[in-house]
Amino acid sequence: MNTESILNQDINEEYSDMAQMTDPASNYDENQIQVLEGLEAVRKRPGMYIGSTGPRGLHHLVYEIVDNGIDEALAGFCDTIQVSILPDNVICVSDNGRGIPVGIHPKMGIPAATVVYTVLHAGGKFGGGGYKVSGGLHGVGASVVNALSQWLEIEIYKEGSIYTQRFERGNIVTDLQKIGDTSESGTVVRFRADPEIFKEGLDYDYDTLKTRLREQAFLNAGIHIRLSDQRDPENPREDSFHYEGGIRSFVEYINKKKAVGIIHPDVIGFSATAADDNAMAEIAMQYTDSYNELILSFANNIHTTDGGTHEDGFKRALTRVMNDYARKYNILKENDKNLTGDDVREGLTVIISVKLKEAQFEGQTKARLGNSEISSLVSGLISDKLATYLEENPANAKAIFEKALAASRAREAARKARDMVRRKSVLEGAGLPGKLADCQSRNPEETEIYIVEGDSAGGSAKGGRNRQFQAILPLWGKMLNVEKARLDKVYGNEKLMPVVAALGCGIGDEFDLSKLRYGKIIIMADADVDGSHIRTLLLTFFFRFMRPLVENGNIYIAQPPLYRISKGKNDHRYAFDDPQRDAIVAQINGKYDIQRYKGLGEMDSDQLWETTMNPETRTMLRVEMEDAAQADEIFTILMGDKVEPRREFIERNARYVQNLDV
Repeated sequence: MNTESILNQDINEEYSDMAQMTDPASNYDENQIQVLEGLEAVRKRPGMYIGSTGPRGLHHLVYEIVDNGIDEALAGFCDTIQVSILPDNVICVSDNGRGIPVGIHPKMGIPAATVVYTVLHAGGKFGGGGYKVSGGLHGVGASVVNALSQWLEIEIYKEGSIYTQRFERGNIVTDLQKIGDTSESGTVVRFRADPEIFKEGLDYDYDTLKTRLREQAFLNAGIHIRLSDQRDPENPREDSFHYEGGIRSFVEYINKKKAVGIIHPDVIGFSATAADDNAMAEIAMQYTDSYNELILSFANNIHTTDGGTHEDGFKRALTRVMNDYARKYNILKENDKNLTGDDVREGLTVIISVKLKEAQFEGQTKARLGNSEISSLVSGLISDKLATYLEENPANAKAIFEKALAASRAREAARKARDMVRRKSVLEGAGLPGKLADCQSRNPEETEIYIVEGDSAGGSAKGGRNRQFQAILPLWGKMLNVEKARLDKVYGNEKLMPVVAALGCGIGDEFDLSKLRYGKIIIMADADVDGSHIRTLLLTFFFRFMRPLVENGNIYIAQPPLYRISKGKNDHRYAFDDPQRDAIVAQINGKYDIQRYKGLGEMDSDQLWETTMNPETRTMLRVEMEDAAQADEIFTILMGDKVEPRREFIERNARYVQNLDV
């Protein structure tokens, strides 16, 4: 099954269910109304609760249990959390908090701990004074993890006693029972994810968990979080995270990892609490010599990837404060235009962390914060504290404004370059690039464009494509590394502007996803070092200047085969790597020939269509952006000016390289 088929399988199953429901021949009466009891709903539609049943959802199970310990820390009752990956991918999470309540629940008539793990929307996060602020999945975290686990065991240390209970696939196997005495307090949760749910596998990625747990340690100054991997007894791994500096340390860590130069030595940090004591905000920020901004926002320790009211409040206030200061001290003259938001945020690394009693998230996955009152809190914090900081630190203020003014001049240069490109296009009557072989359809839901390395491969692609919905744009030579350039250098660039013109949705602040001409943008380059470089340059360009394409899932990487194995004239098979080649060869009796493709240009049109362009048989990689901070860091390391961090990255990851073609 090809990658697109796998991606669409769940969707097709959903529509199949709907088709059966609306079939005129079927009876739609009371018998068709299903009531899913207990945790059945979670097992029936796990994606509604954890986002997916792939690796992302698998790791989310760990986060949900860790979040319960973090909530205890926020309440002031926990300072240590231990996460262990045990053999057979069993997860163990322990904390030294108060321990889950074990008394009989007055309404349910069973122990409160049992309620927490078997009833949706049950927990101490809905009032009653258990928690002032909390993260987690709206109180469904523990029960969802239980429902999606092959088995789960809890061990509770509370009020001098040790209690334990076991569940299997959400069902109670043993009642909560006392098994001993203790002087400690806290909760231990062990579980193994259910292979019936997570069919892609149960293998946890240590570095993924490490990144998330380090993030939580930054966001909760003073907490100790430990992670260990005991799956391989001969090569155990262990890390410990503890940051007294909180989010200021977070900013320092990010800028050090990205290996960017800093504009001012100290990290600027502020905090404030709302008048009603129901919310607080922390901000840490530092300007670097990068051309790119990085804003990471969190609400109750949850990364709000789509921003929200806390980010909006910060951006508005920052722009206002910077312009007011520039006018007051004549940095901006009377006839000068105000600095824009992009100008004052160029090169800025900022962490925004808010914690509030009644967090209102948009959507189950909590990608965006919706509380209107938090915008005023953050805006007021910046207005009061940043203005004072600039007044008290004139040397740092001068460096920051030199950076912003340079960004403003570059923006004006970009505007002039953009206008020149437009005038040239009008005068020459040019709308689309001359080398673009466009498709017939104008429906972005079905169209796709192949950005192909070289005229030779472009010729094969043009000959093999389906003209109805596939467009081909050949590129030649190395293109501009935009990591080292501002937007003004992009306009007029003979390698990048054809891409911009073909896609039709603009770049930078003029980007408009609704104008995108092709639903799939497929990078197709040779499987060698030069091809990898071109892919990286294009991905850097899309990430920096057309990021919504990445966030929306429009970018794909074509996967052409490396080998063609032939037995006779009519028996041809293709292999995408060495193990697949060896497996095919092992099945062949008699003589055979192996052709190693050095480039796309070696394939004729029929071969390229059959292996790489036919939607029925091709395999493609969809480019996704799960972690903006990590993506930003890697692009800066690989494509930035600093050589040493790039060398360290290559040395650290060299052992993972396969099929290196030099």
